[in-house]
Amino acid sequence: MSLAFILFFLCALLAVGGALALILSREPIHSALALILVMVSLAVLYLLLGAPFVAAVQVIVYAGAIMVLFVFVIMLLNMGAEEHTDFSKIAKFAGWPLALVLMLWIGYWLAHAQAGAAIGTGAAVEPASTPGLSTQLFRQYLFPFEATSVLILIALLGALVLARKEE
Repeated sequence: MSLAFILFFLCALLAVGGALALILSREPIHSALALILVMVSLAVLYLLLGAPFVAAVQVIVYAGAIMVLFVFVIMLLNMGAEEHTDFSKIAKFAGWPLALVLMLWIGYWLAHAQAGAAIGTGAAVEPASTPGLSTQLFRQYLFPFEATSVLILIALLGALVLARKEE
């Protein structure tokens, strides 16, 4: 067994464990910290796949900026333990069939995807370079990039408005 093989399964277990902790945690701050664990584990998996740019973006944007925003909002709103209620009847009876349909639909599209066919046959996929990705990001996808930053700013302002104490 190679080091990459062991590291893959270790990070995969950490990601799944963090996701379970995220869902099962009663405290919102513990859920946010579990989400950071999932994001860092995914970044290591991206590195193992040979995608250093995606791994760096994963750590900087998601585990860094977005999670700091989540923790800031949670602490600003002074949220305590989450109260659990029974599921609604619609969620109880429609949720599992809809989840099954969604999984089958995703499986169908993954099986018929061009990239999946190339990987499944063992064909080499040309890795993208970081300078090429950055050039494409700031030329072809500049508007979605800037629109995302404006949406994050609006979310921050909305959190501040919600947290403001009424006098």
